[in-house]
Amino acid sequence: MRKPLWTLFLSFLLLQPAMAAKKIYVVTTLSTYADITARVGGERVEVHAIVRGNQDAHFVRPKPSYAVMLQKADLFVSTGLDLELWAPTVVDRAGNPKIRSGQPGYVAAWDGIKLLDKPTVLSRSEGGLHIYGNPHITTNPLNLKVIADNIVTGLEKIDPASSAYYRANLKAFRDEIDRRVFGDELVRLMGGTLLTRLANQGGLIDFLQKKSFKGKKMIEYLGGWLKEGMPFRGKTIVAYHKNWVYFQHLFGLRVLDYVEPKPGIPPSPKHVEELIREMRAQKVRVLMAANYFSAEKVHDICAKVGAVPVMVPMGVGGAGGTGDVFSLVDYWVSHLKAAFETVNTKKQESEKR
Repeated sequence: MRKPLWTLFLSFLLLQPAMAAKKIYVVTTLSTYADITARVGGERVEVHAIVRGNQDAHFVRPKPSYAVMLQKADLFVSTGLDLELWAPTVVDRAGNPKIRSGQPGYVAAWDGIKLLDKPTVLSRSEGGLHIYGNPHITTNPLNLKVIADNIVTGLEKIDPASSAYYRANLKAFRDEIDRRVFGDELVRLMGGTLLTRLANQGGLIDFLQKKSFKGKKMIEYLGGWLKEGMPFRGKTIVAYHKNWVYFQHLFGLRVLDYVEPKPGIPPSPKHVEELIREMRAQKVRVLMAANYFSAEKVHDICAKVGAVPVMVPMGVGGAGGTGDVFSLVDYWVSHLKAAFETVNTKKQESEKR
């Protein structure tokens, strides 16, 4: 006896893969947040960033197209401090109440990160002051783990049924960050949690230099970005803006001074002259700047003191070969390391003359 047509149709449907669920539409301020969201959200998210990796997040003109993006957003990821002061305007124009601060569709990326460089004097005379602390949290790769935690919490509020999926992606991301920062061998010996705590407290390298395991100093087990960055640990640079506070803290860099006399205030000729004299007197030969600042200004200062310019993007995709967070940090570390190698080579050549 032949089965009714409807039963055959039902059997056919049951044999087919379930229809793909509607993807969560995520808008982020920074391109770095977008890359992290894509990694932890996987195939269940569609992600768009407003700020390009070579763009200054402080100064973004609120375009109508950004409001259109946010109108249909299920989740909005912002630093949550006073970096993207334009963001509330865009959210207001979007008219999407679920992505406002404090609502389930909003993620403050900074939540849980110990903020550095908190001002002791609140005055407009101090320039573009960040009253809560330095908002450039993405320059320490260990902070990316906390940012990923926050994004996953946001995704779970919208899609709780996929929690296990997001959590598995989060673990993979956190583990990869640990391996990239500390190296596989040290992570196996000590674990990422302890290493992260020691590094953020500023005591990891000293600990590793004092402790031994199986007849070797623990520092010999160090790998990853921290090992690659050892040639510039303890070294002094000049920076253009206070972008690199968290990077400095992790990698043990010192900053002599800034091209900007105060955050957000353009350098005057007098300040530049004083900076050049200071660099000569202290023999500082590396200047680090985000690549949205004036390359002409950076190269002019470097030319006058024989310094090496290191111009790098702040965010993912801001230069060739920085398509994800891992290659972005690779770019920072390798370019800074190469700059100090160049300085050392010049010094050796000069001593031979």
